[in-house]
Amino acid sequence: MPRKSILSIGRDALMIALITVASVELGLRIYNYVDPLPIFYSDSYNRWRGKPFAPNGSFHLNSKGFNDVEFNVKKAAGTTRILGIGDSFAFGIVPYEYNYLTLIEQNLKQGGHDIEVINMGIPSIGPREYLSLLVNEGLALEPDRVLLSFFIGNDFEESRKRKLISYSYVASLITYVLDRWSKAQWMPGDGKYDDNAPTFTDKFYLELEVRRSAIFLRDHRAFDADFTTALSYISEIKRLCDSRNIGLTIVLIPDELQVSKPLRTEVIAASGLAGASYDFALPNRLLHAKFDELKIDYIDLITEFSAKSLDKRLYRPNDSHWNIAGNELAAGLILQHLSAQLASPANPSIVSVPP
Repeated sequence: MPRKSILSIGRDALMIALITVASVELGLRIYNYVDPLPIFYSDSYNRWRGKPFAPNGSFHLNSKGFNDVEFNVKKAAGTTRILGIGDSFAFGIVPYEYNYLTLIEQNLKQGGHDIEVINMGIPSIGPREYLSLLVNEGLALEPDRVLLSFFIGNDFEESRKRKLISYSYVASLITYVLDRWSKAQWMPGDGKYDDNAPTFTDKFYLELEVRRSAIFLRDHRAFDADFTTALSYISEIKRLCDSRNIGLTIVLIPDELQVSKPLRTEVIAASGLAGASYDFALPNRLLHAKFDELKIDYIDLITEFSAKSLDKRLYRPNDSHWNIAGNELAAGLILQHLSAQLASPANPSIVSVPP
């Protein structure tokens, strides 16, 4: 075959491929405009928000896409309203009835409080989105207190910076499919909640925790900038709450790496670094100092979770989220802390606090 013919065929094939990719790219962009999907980049916290009334196990999200029952925008007279803001921890990996925010509300009501805890958790968001969510939707609900859940494991990540691959919808879709279905990452399941079923393979979860362990290095300059950025959003949340006489309590949620000695041993070995290179309580101490300086009320769960983790699993297997027992422990600790901020109910009764 003449060289010219080969070049012509190659050129035509390339043109067809480019036209096909461009057509698929355009189609995906049009579809995402009509019905946005989280796999395509957006700088809005709504990227990861649930669809209204979407099923979530045996529960259904409410009309606003939150993992909670319906609520009125207008707060009822005499009701104390708490907004639960956070990422997937607040949204809930366990069934709705076992979520720590649900348990907190139930126990306070049983104790005689006229209270409403609104779960506004959205998976995969961070401090910047916590602030946006409060400004755009939270303040209009006239909360008496904001209960902000801050996950040490990834709420410092400013790697939420946009990746080059996200500019292409075709590339984003391919990446998602490979990540979602790769046997190297996800464990198969039947869709039903199983408190003992691993989410990821051993290999992938270890790799994930090794990557996250960088924030615990004693000499990690990049963390300084991420810490400062996260704190700037928290400071603004504090300012907004103070200006409206809204209480603010921050719950510091430890990564499993911080409370599980076996996992910590595995991560240190896999990192190739000496154990002395790490300080697994460093981010917490830095936050304590800044919160004290800014007069921010907070509760750090790391001590109690570390103690309980010695004889009880508190996180789902190969998953950085709490299991049912972890949610129960967190609810009990937060309830004890909140009791100092809440007025005594008119008709108090015994509140059953999870151990």
